[in-house]
Amino acid sequence: MTKLSINHKISVILQYKNMVILDGKTTAQSIKDQIQKDLQAYLDKGHRRPHLVAILVGEDGASRTYVDSKERNAKALGFESTVLRLPETTTEEALIACVQAFNQDADIDGIIVQSPLPKHINENLITQTILASKDVDGFHDVNMGKLAKGDESGFISATPMGVMMMLKAYNIDTQGKHCVVIGRSNIVGRPMSLLMSANSRYGNATVTICHSKTQNLSDYTLSADILIVAIGKPSCITADMVKPNAVVIDVGISRIDDANRKSGFYLRGDVDFEQVQHKAAYITPVPGGVGLMTIAALLSNTFKAYKQHIS
Repeated sequence: MTKLSINHKISVILQYKNMVILDGKTTAQSIKDQIQKDLQAYLDKGHRRPHLVAILVGEDGASRTYVDSKERNAKALGFESTVLRLPETTTEEALIACVQAFNQDADIDGIIVQSPLPKHINENLITQTILASKDVDGFHDVNMGKLAKGDESGFISATPMGVMMMLKAYNIDTQGKHCVVIGRSNIVGRPMSLLMSANSRYGNATVTICHSKTQNLSDYTLSADILIVAIGKPSCITADMVKPNAVVIDVGISRIDDANRKSGFYLRGDVDFEQVQHKAAYITPVPGGVGLMTIAALLSNTFKAYKQHIS
């Protein structure tokens, strides 16, 4: 073995040892602990508990799992949590009537309608039917507009908000860095780009948005100090596409069928974690990363709505 190859091997080992896995479980629990502590002060003054409502239409397995997790986490913090489960055949008019009824209930602070919805229902129409003051998913046009303007009175989409909470928890320097966001959805990519470019402590990055029509994608990813991936294509970001010592945030999560597992599947992110971890300075795992932060952010939004309503 040559001296050069020995030095290279040592360098790789040292880099791996210095790599930090961004632990969504620990970070999310810390956020939830603080919410629970702050809530107790309101309860001690005789206020009611926060109330989160989730509406689930149909029997999508991933949606059921996610809604159950939201309900379980909300109740663990002492929130009231209601899940309305509707059949796949529910009409658009009936779903709107349900949303409007929850809008009018002063004791309900947050409303979420789990996506995807059946094809015969206009998802955007349902999103805009939810009162902006109860839109704890942050998808309403009013809340998206407030985000674009930097108005902190609105609600930020839960997944981008969870990513920002992660950056803050690990005190990751974003000032002046090049951030590449892969994905342009209104749920993740667009709000993520706004947050990373905002004039804030964990913003002020120079942001590039890439998407399915981007040519020569690796030209952009290799220049990224911070790489945020949200396109839903398992392991599509490989080690040769990542800049050494980059911060890699994997938002994607896909179910891969596996008959050898009891569950019948396993979860995979958009990033090839096994390989990329050896190049990154910070990286989120899947599962155990951004997904847990999304729920923490949703609960934080619900508590924020609660405080606005009771004041």
